[in-house]
Amino acid sequence: MRILVVGGTSFIGRAIAWSAWHHAHTVTVLNRGRTASDLPGAVEHLVGDRHGDLSALAGRDFDATIDVIAYRPVDVDRLADALGERGGRHLQVSSVSAYRDPERDGATEDDLELWDDAGLDPASDVTAATYGPLKAACERAARRRFGDDVTIVRPTYVIGAHDHTLRFPYWVARVRRGGEVAAPGPREARLQWIDARDLAEFSLGVLEDGLTGPFHVAAPPGGAPFVEVIERVAAHAAPPGTRVLEVPAEAVLAAGLASRFPLWSPRPEALSTLDTARARAAGLVARPLEESVDDVLEWWGARPGPDHWLSPEDEARLLATSR
Repeated sequence: MRILVVGGTSFIGRAIAWSAWHHAHTVTVLNRGRTASDLPGAVEHLVGDRHGDLSALAGRDFDATIDVIAYRPVDVDRLADALGERGGRHLQVSSVSAYRDPERDGATEDDLELWDDAGLDPASDVTAATYGPLKAACERAARRRFGDDVTIVRPTYVIGAHDHTLRFPYWVARVRRGGEVAAPGPREARLQWIDARDLAEFSLGVLEDGLTGPFHVAAPPGGAPFVEVIERVAAHAAPPGTRVLEVPAEAVLAAGLASRFPLWSPRPEALSTLDTARARAAGLVARPLEESVDDVLEWWGARPGPDHWLSPEDEARLLATSR
């Protein structure tokens, strides 16, 4: 297939472009030209900005388009205006954040309700409060502009190398330092994730198979206890003598450090326990967590962490007050 990847050089888009190339598709990526690319030379690069000039798409035809970076419905509309009927089958990477909070664990794609975007400015800024409703609005815009047979993939937290959010890399780098590692509770809080490479392989597979509709792209089924996930990362990557210590959520909140613990929520969330049977039946295979850890280790190396990561001093104070 001739595949256009919109946003194809950073993290998820990069993984999809690599996967498409490995599957011997003819791959074109469209981005603003600001992110350095390590994609194979056979991958065609087009420079364009859906907030500005998309003339690079003029007269181009594709068998399929994968849109990785639609954050506002106006983004979907501008891409649709530029492609017309020439984009082929359409796959949009959305998010489980497009859902209102589920009322129960193990919800399927048919159980859940998208955020209502009535009255939402389609060009509004993306914030923590608007991200979910805007993603829901993007899904509706994709169906309106590209037809009801679009494919929507809704991943949970995406992990792996080249992750510009540096959420999972925080935990890999932290356990590598060893010592006492603070991991927030409660034990019943759960986590689901997907490696960017597995998300990419699934996306290519459903396109090749002509599958449409929404898919929860996450692992493991039903989620895993958050603290146990961090213990597993430590068991694989930490030096001898490292201890993962569960810290009460109340202590984290009282210290004002909740935002310093990526991937964690202070309360159990049903969005971390979603049913993934539909995606697994369609070919989703999730690699072991340890392979994702190794991927991050190779990419991140021994670089120092950014300022928004939890400092050793804050971690020590938190552990001291939690004993």
